[in-house]
Amino acid sequence: MKTYSSPEIADFVLKNFGLQAEVQPLPGELDFNFFLRATDGRSFILKIANAEEKRGCLELQNAVMHHLATKDVGLQVSTVVNAKNGRDILEIADGSSQPRMVRLLTWVDGRPWAKVNPHSPALLIQLGAMCGKLCVALSDFDHAEAHRFMKWDPSQAMWIKPHLNLVVDGERNEWVHHFYTLFEQRVVPLMPSLRKSVNYNDANDYNVLVSNDATDPRVPGVIDFGDVVYTHTVNELAIAIAYAAMDKPDPLDAACQVVKGFNSVCPLTDEELSVIFSLVATRLLISITCAALNRVEHPENEYLQISDKPAWDLLEKLRAIAPELAHYAFRNACGKEACTIHEKFVQWASAHYKAMNFPVKNAKNITWLDLSVGSLDAGNSQNLLDADMLDKQVQTLMADADATLAIGRYDEARALYTTDAFATQGNDSQTWRTVHIGMDFFTQQQTEVFAVCDGTVHSFANNAAERDYGPTIILEHKVADDLIFYTLYGHLSTNSLTALNVGKTVRRGDVIGHVGGRRENGNWPPHLHFQIVLDMLGKQGDFPGVAYAHQRTLWKSICPDPWLLLTGKPSEQLASLSSQHIVDYRKEHLGKNMSISYREPIKMVRGNGVHLLDDAGRRYLDTVNNVAHVGHEHPRVVRAGQRQMAVLNTNTRYLHDNIVKFVEAMLETMPPPLNVAFIVNSGSEANELGMRLARNYTGQKDMIVSEVGYHGNTGGCIEISSYKFDGAGGKGAAPHVHVVPIPDVYRGLYRAGDPHVASHYAGHVKQAIANMQAQGRNPAAFIFESVISCGGQVELPENFLKQAYQHVREAGGVCLADEVQTGCGRAGDHFWAFQQHDVVPDIVTIGKPIGNGHPLAVVVTTQAIADAFKNGMEYFNTFGGNPVSCAIGLEVLKVIKDEGLQQNAKLVGNYLKAGLRDLMDRFPIVGDVRGPGLFIGFELVKDRDTKAPATEQASYFANRMRDKGILMSTDGPFNNVLKIKPPLVFSSSNADFLLDAIAAVLREDVMHVQ
Repeated sequence: MKTYSSPEIADFVLKNFGLQAEVQPLPGELDFNFFLRATDGRSFILKIANAEEKRGCLELQNAVMHHLATKDVGLQVSTVVNAKNGRDILEIADGSSQPRMVRLLTWVDGRPWAKVNPHSPALLIQLGAMCGKLCVALSDFDHAEAHRFMKWDPSQAMWIKPHLNLVVDGERNEWVHHFYTLFEQRVVPLMPSLRKSVNYNDANDYNVLVSNDATDPRVPGVIDFGDVVYTHTVNELAIAIAYAAMDKPDPLDAACQVVKGFNSVCPLTDEELSVIFSLVATRLLISITCAALNRVEHPENEYLQISDKPAWDLLEKLRAIAPELAHYAFRNACGKEACTIHEKFVQWASAHYKAMNFPVKNAKNITWLDLSVGSLDAGNSQNLLDADMLDKQVQTLMADADATLAIGRYDEARALYTTDAFATQGNDSQTWRTVHIGMDFFTQQQTEVFAVCDGTVHSFANNAAERDYGPTIILEHKVADDLIFYTLYGHLSTNSLTALNVGKTVRRGDVIGHVGGRRENGNWPPHLHFQIVLDMLGKQGDFPGVAYAHQRTLWKSICPDPWLLLTGKPSEQLASLSSQHIVDYRKEHLGKNMSISYREPIKMVRGNGVHLLDDAGRRYLDTVNNVAHVGHEHPRVVRAGQRQMAVLNTNTRYLHDNIVKFVEAMLETMPPPLNVAFIVNSGSEANELGMRLARNYTGQKDMIVSEVGYHGNTGGCIEISSYKFDGAGGKGAAPHVHVVPIPDVYRGLYRAGDPHVASHYAGHVKQAIANMQAQGRNPAAFIFESVISCGGQVELPENFLKQAYQHVREAGGVCLADEVQTGCGRAGDHFWAFQQHDVVPDIVTIGKPIGNGHPLAVVVTTQAIADAFKNGMEYFNTFGGNPVSCAIGLEVLKVIKDEGLQQNAKLVGNYLKAGLRDLMDRFPIVGDVRGPGLFIGFELVKDRDTKAPATEQASYFANRMRDKGILMSTDGPFNNVLKIKPPLVFSSSNADFLLDAIAAVLREDVMHVQ
């Protein structure tokens, strides 16, 4: 076979098109392709057709491109360039008697879909919309050559039938025959009613183009019109889905995004929606059949088999999806009622509810339970996740309401299902079925369960072993020729199944079973789970009772509100403000400079350990809220506060044990001579008081602070926080505030490797003192965070604090260690981060960690400084040191000790940093990893030599981690440092989950900085 050199192609183009261009070969399946960059800057692709290509096919392709060029639908596709002789198809010799045909096309900039990461929902929607635009643009186009046999056309898939048994054996053989049967039974009969048009027919992952803008990618169009065919219009969508859904953990969700985009441009008919799933699978069958045949015919050509394994993987996932579920999901994506008989059922139930029976005895005293994610009735997460405590909590709520029957709500997102055991992998992150789509009737064990209306036994099973919700009975109710529905009764007693058989007739009010006990039902409190199901989706004796929040509308359509059947009206939902309402109200009525995290704000309603949960029950791994030091809503801490709050909460002018016990425990962690404490309400207040103590003791006012340091939000704290006064809206340093360079050995004035780096940075402290002394003043205090937080999790160089303290003390000043964020064991090696530097401050301020979310802070100082403060003016704090705060603070200290959280911070912190440094070796954008214990930062840079900050990438990174269910945020002077300061109960498995997600985002296109 003849090959063509770049100079040969350049001469051909110059001679025939008058273009002088640089030529670069491109890969191709059967054609020869060349990229051309003309001297005038324009780009082209020269395509030399394979020797077997028919002229009519090329004429068809050219006609399609000419037609699309006349349509203004937002597509970008190649246009055909006519040669100097006016022709759009030329010939070039290939060394044989038959020359090859040649075409010159304009180049469309972009990347193939296969090379784009991530395939976000927005991008999938754009893919669908692009396919819809193709269909709209080609709806009035026809060409004789398009009416042909095309093996890749799903509507012409009958040709694969003789080859099916030759493709595979075993389990895969079952998949193949299952989906081909679906094609014959569900697609072929509907073909006469489906729209037809000329289709592009090849929206695969190497033909679909995506723009080169990584931050805001678009799908402008496609290349390669070799598979154009006249067929059913919906095949355009099905083919795009077949490739877009490959390698996705949740292919149905990906498919729904593509369907949504397509429908927004080219609305789908009901018939088309019903066949999409089968057509997607059919396209995959064609692919694997061709691959199998190619293995025999062309064993050397790996290109022909490129989609073989992904196709099999996708086919396996699709086999686990009920075709009707996919149909409903696609309808839902198009804004239609998902289940086709939903409205019929609602009308029937509204008219016939008086003839229904209650599933359990309708007690006189009924209470509705709030088991939602943010339920205040349910209380601490421990009450939900511990079976004994959940049972006790339900019984308590019923007793408080004097009720013998309690009802758990329909369409309620619950925290009960947010543990690791219930997690599944979505396309971007873990996801949970949290939305309850049945109704619970909490009552006594062995309470009779009644059939709500006439029917027959559809199926039953004891699901205790695999599903942890025990015996289940499902009844079928055929109430009209066009309406059959099912009622599900779950959490029954084992003996409820003994006298059943499928098809058994059941009358309204018949006792069909009894409420089971905890041992029979996965330790759930005794209750009946009652659910309406409009389509069993092929299931027997079992059906999902909870749904994914993002599929809420879909599953509510399949499983309507049971209250409709029992009362003729929907059940009432608990009132809740939408996220958008909260955002709008905050903008209008709260301080305008109160920020909200993330581009897409989160409505958080529950915390538990290292996780926060939103109102839909989505779980987020919290790596940034160091306030929850021992874990969000730690049950021991919560209980300590509740117990004391129920008895007494007053000020320190009265005597109480708690303040003494708390201060004793706090001082035990401090080195001498730090032995006097003041209890306040916040870190800002602690630093404000720390400054007062220092200024009172020294008689001076001047403060030495760090560049980009932050110490709180009061007026006095803002005045000494370079992060604020040197930032947006700041007015610079006051005359009595002296800013020294941030001692950052990564990007600061003096870098790692300099043996005198500590002395150089400490020298600036000495110089600041000299400057104030030249004006007849001395320092009141040197205030420094032991690890600089807002400056980017900056670890201080060894011996810097020791030398700085010496300079300050020689000038009569005091040394104040701000441990508001770094204290209480977070540093790992020591309880206080200043201890890493072998120094003892004169004043230590403690804030966020000690209250675990409760407003509590402490100032610890020496006896001499405390005595000097006693100058006749009373120090009084209305809330500081109250019995509740002290009870909470004391319990936090106990938990840190009892659970070994300081040691955990060291071990897990080191493990996490090792993982981050491994990522640093693999991804050049990670410039530095630093921080002690679980106070870690990693810095993103565009170039490791220049250290140019990758600020935009860091912002993107934090938001992408939010998408993946991980809370992170940025810090540092350039907002390019990702900070990791989680609750100290953070585990190595949490670290693994975090590292995997970090690696995934680092692989995304935006992170590939130039």
